[in-house]
Amino acid sequence: MTLTSCYTVLVSSDRRLRNVTVTLEEEVAQWARIEAARQDTSVSRLLGALLRERMSEQDAYEKAMRRALERRPFLHSDGRYLTREEVHDRVRTR
Repeated sequence: MTLTSCYTVLVSSDRRLRNVTVTLEEEVAQWARIEAARQDTSVSRLLGALLRERMSEQDAYEKAMRRALERRPFLHSDGRYLTREEVHDRVRTR
């Protein structure tokens, strides 16, 4: 496995950019160069955009999870789990 020190990634913090050096396998670095060229951007901006996208996805997931966990239960029960037969009892649900 050949590693190559590759590029400087600009990471935004309060709209200020930070330099971060990353080390990539040669195959990954080659892919990044080609993909950046396809998108008419630099590897640095490509990696920054990928990280921002990942961060946004994770933030959205965590917010959705918090909202789901804060909801009150919509079923009222006596505290026991329903049996399989009770869950699939279609007569009771009508």
